[in-house]
Amino acid sequence: MDHMVFEVGLALALVAGAALLSWKLKFSTAPFLIVAGMLVGPHTPHFGMLDLRFVESAPIIEFMGRLGVLFLLFYLGLEFSVGRLVRSGRSIAVGGSIYIGINFTLGLLYPALLGWPLKETLVAAGITTISSSAIVAKVLVDLRRTANPETEMILGIIMFEDVFLAVYLSVVSGLVLSESTTVGGVLLSAAVALAFMLGVLGVGRLAVPWLNRALRINSGEVLLLVVSAALLLVAGAGETLHVAEAIGALLLGLVLAETEHQARIEHLIVPFRDFFGALFFFGFGLSIDPFALGGAVWITLGAVALTLVGNFAAGMLAGRSAGLSPAGSANVGLTVVSRGEFSIVVASLAAAGGLMQVLQPFAALYVLILAILGPVLTRQSHSISRALFRLAGAVRGAPAGGPPAR
Repeated sequence: MDHMVFEVGLALALVAGAALLSWKLKFSTAPFLIVAGMLVGPHTPHFGMLDLRFVESAPIIEFMGRLGVLFLLFYLGLEFSVGRLVRSGRSIAVGGSIYIGINFTLGLLYPALLGWPLKETLVAAGITTISSSAIVAKVLVDLRRTANPETEMILGIIMFEDVFLAVYLSVVSGLVLSESTTVGGVLLSAAVALAFMLGVLGVGRLAVPWLNRALRINSGEVLLLVVSAALLLVAGAGETLHVAEAIGALLLGLVLAETEHQARIEHLIVPFRDFFGALFFFGFGLSIDPFALGGAVWITLGAVALTLVGNFAAGMLAGRSAGLSPAGSANVGLTVVSRGEFSIVVASLAAAGGLMQVLQPFAALYVLILAILGPVLTRQSHSISRALFRLAGAVRGAPAGGPPAR
């Protein structure tokens, strides 16, 4: 018997329960939704219609979760504009290079010190370098930090990471899956990704007067349909060119933020952002089997510790290079610490290439810890940065104070 609708109803009930608990505790919903998904899924028993494995409904939950990522990044783009990012282009390039340089170097050194082979080392470095754009976007929205000055740098790092990911996946997939790769193929992949992003931003900015006229639609229903169609088309076009679909959504948001319809579009898509975004984090939890994580605990904890140190250092250096305050720079490093969908994509190469089996539980546990820890650190970033600056001042013999909270 087809229980698809009932299964989706069960999933929504669990999502609602987790969201209600997080609201009661005044906390970000992302970690609660991930844990709720982990507690059920393919590894759980089932009793007739009460099937918490979500076998039949898994594809639709996954698809709705993908929509959640698109709406989250689209909304985040609407909070900014192409003009703001263009004006910050140089600082974003410098900051992104600093962030990738520090985290990727640590990501290579750690597995190399563990004695892992080259292919496993390269996969592990990819897993530990790339932030989760979905979780970062969700936390920024939940904590209402989209207007903070450091959020421009955070967005820039996310976009910079996508160009890096396009190049890195080309290299690693060539080494792991086909035993070879070419410099030309790598450069072409990077050029296509960069050209797509610059093309959307450039054409979109030139098209603002036309968009202002085209989107003068009195019906909210029709406007929502037009914007949703554009969102899926741009994100899908990016995906076909090996640019993450979430980045396509972010780019469209940045373009439409320049129009006179920004506030109206934002109001229309907020319910979709919240609904589908919750299902993304729940679906992500469904993909993690808690019983398969034990063999990678100590390796993972070491990687998490290095990531926290590397992210904070990278955030401080990137932020200061852009003229941000010490507190704002600390916020950068503590906000982009979450890992998620991109790390899982890189980890899938290890399974496809028949690499060390420990990479799968390592990736799952690493992502889980940072997906939960990331929102906590972001929420407490002001307190953490003040404590660290007071400690540094005490070590130097300076007055204990630290930067004022904003």
